[in-house]
Amino acid sequence: MSSGASWVGAPSARATETITSHDSKIVSKSISKDGGITTYRGLVRIEEGATNCKSHVQCDALILDEQSESKTFPYMEVGERDAQVGHEATVSKIADEQLFYLMSRGLTQEQAMGMVVNGFIEPVTRTLPMEYAVEWSRLIELQMEGSVG
Repeated sequence: MSSGASWVGAPSARATETITSHDSKIVSKSISKDGGITTYRGLVRIEEGATNCKSHVQCDALILDEQSESKTFPYMEVGERDAQVGHEATVSKIADEQLFYLMSRGLTQEQAMGMVVNGFIEPVTRTLPMEYAVEWSRLIELQMEGSVG
């Protein structure tokens, strides 16, 4: 989570395909608040001779205030004509309707925002070992404390 400062150069990712018939997928999730800036820089390289390869890069950003930013700089080096390479990026904010719904169920605004943020990163945390996922969720909670104002 980027909070009030620039986080440049990370997250970054790199995938190099050197063998035939290989698939890769890179998923980047970022969260920015308090004027934070996140920057994704990624490289996908499919080398000559690595036929029938597919690679997909997905960058999802959640912006929690009007001052924060998210930037994406994908870089693709493709050495085979039959390669399938794609990149997509989304930037979203927490919808007022989401907060209203959760708050109508008894959550505070801070709890509702934390729940939405944890839902946003859940596709990543569910792939982690349980002890890391718990720590990750707690870190998000600590970062979200006092973010409503």
